Amino acid sequence: MGAEAVVLNKVFEILRKELSTEEYVTYHQVVTPRIGDATKELREKTKDLSLEGIINGAKKIEKKGR
Repeated sequence: MGAEAVVLNKVFEILRKELSTEEYVTYHQVVTPRIGDATKELREKTKDLSLEGIINGAKKIEKKGR
């Protein structure tokens, strides 16, 4: 696992412990440039996901990028 992946895993662990699901989605909205109402779009897309589901999805995307 590369240094970036190690740091991201630590960040996700901290966020999972400290933020609500909505706060976690808002965090991603802040750090990810988007066009339009990103918060509304992310809420709609993730309304049925748990925080654990979001983290697992992010990890899958990270693995695909390698």
